[in-house]
Amino acid sequence: MEELDQCKIGRDEEYHDTMLLFFFHYRYLHLTIICNEGKDICAFCRTPPASSDEEEINRLKDLLDKGNANAYSLLAGYYSKGICGLPQDHRKSNELLLKAGELGCASSYYNLGCIHYNGYGGVEVDAKKAKHYFELSAINGYSTARHNLGCLEGAAGNDRRAMKHYMIASKAGNESSLVMVKQGFMSGHVTKDEYANTLRTYQKTQDGMKSDARDKVAHTPDR
Repeated sequence: MEELDQCKIGRDEEYHDTMLLFFFHYRYLHLTIICNEGKDICAFCRTPPASSDEEEINRLKDLLDKGNANAYSLLAGYYSKGICGLPQDHRKSNELLLKAGELGCASSYYNLGCIHYNGYGGVEVDAKKAKHYFELSAINGYSTARHNLGCLEGAAGNDRRAMKHYMIASKAGNESSLVMVKQGFMSGHVTKDEYANTLRTYQKTQDGMKSDARDKVAHTPDR
């Protein structure tokens, strides 16, 4: 993940005076583990890591031909940073992010939202486009994008719409949004029942995430 400067938005003395969450999230295709033979392999496809930048890029190109959204996202990250033997090319990176988003990678739409909001990589600052991409990401289930929509609505004075975004994101496990829902409850913008329901669903989501993490560890071969 590549940290971007966080940008404060909001109005003075309002509960939604908070920070938009900005960071780059590129999908990784391989989770490396050590198999019983002592060799590094991917936990999912059981193949060893690429031995060179050229092999890594060729693998990605094969996946691009198959329409793999995560491959597009990862390659976008390589172009953005200028690594794995590729030149730094933000325009190419953004094109790949857009394709990844169209193929279902919600975090790629989120990245595009961050890029347009901050004017990253030479892109002109465009809050309208940023909101558009955050909306596409949120529709595809990315809770951090949903949180940012809450921030934008709050800054525009749309308090109730902001709280709706925060509640949805909280129920998906977003802690930053839960903080905002609590503040909304304390200021009277969220009802007691809404806050209780949001908190309850947030906890269930968190418990589910912890359970999934335990299952992954349990099914990982011994090192």
